[in-house]
Amino acid sequence: MHLPPAAAQRIAPSRMGSPLSYNAAGGARVPVVVGSSMDSRCAWIDNVRTAAVVLVVNLHCCVTYSYVGGWYLNDGPERGLAEKLPYVLWEFHLQSFFMGILFFLAGIFADGAIRRRGPGSFMQERLVRLGLPALLYMVFIQPLIVFGLLSGSTSPGDPSWLTLYTRYLTTPWILGGSGPMWFALALFLFCAVLAAWRTFVPPAAIGVSRPAPSARNLLTFAFALALATAVMRVFFPMETSFYNFQLCFFAQYIAAFVAGVAAAKGGWVQELAAARRARISGWLGLIGGPLVFLLLLFLGGTEHGAKPYFGGWNPQAFGMALWEQFAGLGLALGMMACFQRSFDREGPIARWLSERSFGVYVLHPPILVTLTLLFRPIQITPLLHIALLTITGLGLSYVAADLAKRIPGLRRIF
Repeated sequence: MHLPPAAAQRIAPSRMGSPLSYNAAGGARVPVVVGSSMDSRCAWIDNVRTAAVVLVVNLHCCVTYSYVGGWYLNDGPERGLAEKLPYVLWEFHLQSFFMGILFFLAGIFADGAIRRRGPGSFMQERLVRLGLPALLYMVFIQPLIVFGLLSGSTSPGDPSWLTLYTRYLTTPWILGGSGPMWFALALFLFCAVLAAWRTFVPPAAIGVSRPAPSARNLLTFAFALALATAVMRVFFPMETSFYNFQLCFFAQYIAAFVAGVAAAKGGWVQELAAARRARISGWLGLIGGPLVFLLLLFLGGTEHGAKPYFGGWNPQAFGMALWEQFAGLGLALGMMACFQRSFDREGPIARWLSERSFGVYVLHPPILVTLTLLFRPIQITPLLHIALLTITGLGLSYVAADLAKRIPGLRRIF
């Protein structure tokens, strides 16, 4: 059985998403604890999560045709740097913030859930909500994509599909087959650490409500994250992964989850989202982010390619880490401010979309791959291909997520 080059290594520990990573916000729709004495629904947080999942699907559509980042397959001819630059700007800006904001929201949900359930029951619920979907993906969806959709014809002497599948299930290959569900596995580990901490430090001893971080605190936070990210990338540069965990981004992910727990515990989620500094940060990230990124490329040069920006002891890598954390924090704060101000309502449509967002995240990869293969004969520009794939991929993914929620065995995890 011959696998095409883009799929040949996907069953092994992969680098999918490099230099970008997968994003999602899943789990149950639970009340948001915004303080030690307040327990209420925040519609805008659900809407942020829905928007982030839509951006996830769009990102993977962009990667498919832009060749910027990694995905199950790239389609169409690869363009030069000048034609790739708009996609570089778009995809790197997405990477800079929306994974962080999703871990931040996950931390908010985790704090509320562990307060209501206690550490033991909380971890049992996380095992169902995070562990089972990840296992489903690794055992069924990943092999379906790699062997079912991307495998070529079988030649004499090639191992059978069953042989390859058995080898996948019985070797460490399966540990790298999480695809986008690496998020669920990472979040499960973060929740386990939180549960262990709360076992020894009960909520009553944690503290009281606190004010939202000041502008100075936010700047310090971003700079500390930039330093931690730059150091991490000396050992784990972008475009590398450990069993599908891209450790080069984990300084931000860990910090964002911890910040989400602290925000819920301290009761400053709404205050920060409504603050003027959040709106200003958003505009600075939106307008200044692309300008600084282009300036970074101009000053750092590209005579040695993009590798120096991905990690190591060099000014390009530090500049990239610095840009990423400041731009990412600004964009995340701006997104929170925008949705808190303008999208703090949840009608039937928004609620329907929010309840199926995690299902879309889990199920969209095989749908996008299938549609990419079906759309291959269509002769249109990459931008139109991306638009077509995004619209149809989102539509079919929501249909699939809705159907999954109607199946008794899958209802609990979707």
